[in-house]
Amino acid sequence: MMNPLSIEKRNLVLRSMAKLVEQERSQIILTNQEDLADYDGSDLAMEERLKVDDKKVDEMILSLNQLASQEDPVGVERFHFTHDNGIKVINKTAAFGTILIIYESRPDVTIEAGGIAFKSGNKILLKGGKESLKSNLKIVSLWHKALEENGVSKDWVEYLNYNRTETQAFLEKPTQKVDLIVPRGGEKLIEFVKAHATCPVIVSGRGNNFVYVHEKADTDLALKVILNAKTAKISACNALDKVLIDSKLPNFEGFTAMLIEALIEVKVEVIVDKSLANFENTKTLQNEDIWYEEFLDYKIVIGTIDSLDHAIDMINKYCGGHSAAIITRDNEVAKQFMESIDAAAVYQNASTRFTDGGQFGLGGELAISTDKLHQRGPIGLQHLVTNKWYVYGEGQIR
Repeated sequence: MMNPLSIEKRNLVLRSMAKLVEQERSQIILTNQEDLADYDGSDLAMEERLKVDDKKVDEMILSLNQLASQEDPVGVERFHFTHDNGIKVINKTAAFGTILIIYESRPDVTIEAGGIAFKSGNKILLKGGKESLKSNLKIVSLWHKALEENGVSKDWVEYLNYNRTETQAFLEKPTQKVDLIVPRGGEKLIEFVKAHATCPVIVSGRGNNFVYVHEKADTDLALKVILNAKTAKISACNALDKVLIDSKLPNFEGFTAMLIEALIEVKVEVIVDKSLANFENTKTLQNEDIWYEEFLDYKIVIGTIDSLDHAIDMINKYCGGHSAAIITRDNEVAKQFMESIDAAAVYQNASTRFTDGGQFGLGGELAISTDKLHQRGPIGLQHLVTNKWYVYGEGQIR
């Protein structure tokens, strides 16, 4: 483990990085355009995540400046106990050591996730996808410049330019100590990392999010929430994939027809269960396994259920453990739904698109964990730490 950096040093590096990103804005975008030109466009979500424009650069700079202004998450006292024999026992937050972030497509992860891990006192290993290689190498060169400007070793941020075989070999037998791995990407990436990693992995990113339209729903609100959750950013893990409509909803037929029409109008492919097969311009699902799928595309599945319990059972069986929402005016029903759903974030009358560190007031996130250990949901600066016990004595023995 490298010698710890003071919070002052970490903040200086982050502020230098923010300035460098601003200075190199046009070059970052031009380099990214080379990556975009090389990409074959086979995956719409991947391409959307790959693109860096002025808005993305603004977000990178904001993230770095916000991180630099936040409290140090390391060394925070969590527990204090004085033993009968006079020994003082203190538990404090501590850096993990070295964090490996493996990700697909998104050059902004090189800054935002890297920045969070660095601020929390960790050495960073970055392994991006080949589709974003030029963008990532450009951004890592800025990290190195920011570190050097502040008299800090470039070893604090390292880019692993490995192919799949080399990555697998590193996961199975790391050539340096790795304390935590965070994969950010689709299910195939996550499964690959879990299958080969020999140190702890935080599973993040898989969505397959549900909205349940309860019989006491405000249908105008339901329509607005569903359209936003589905179409605002189809490449996001907090985007919507499945809608369950209660058969007891007043004007069930009219609402369902209106929803399908609105989705088709914005180019969403609508797949329905057999109970809705009579609705025009839809496809009827042929395989129940589709309920397990995360789409990251202009595609949605709509089904009918007949009770709150039926909705809860369906969601808990099929969802990815990320986000689920209920649309209802009945707060007691919402409470039961929210307490019963096994997901990192549950909503009443709001879009699943809010499952995000920045939107939850964390100032950004390393990832969105669908694991229950050690942190669930958005992993912010304050969560990217482990803990350590400090014990002070004067010769006491047991």
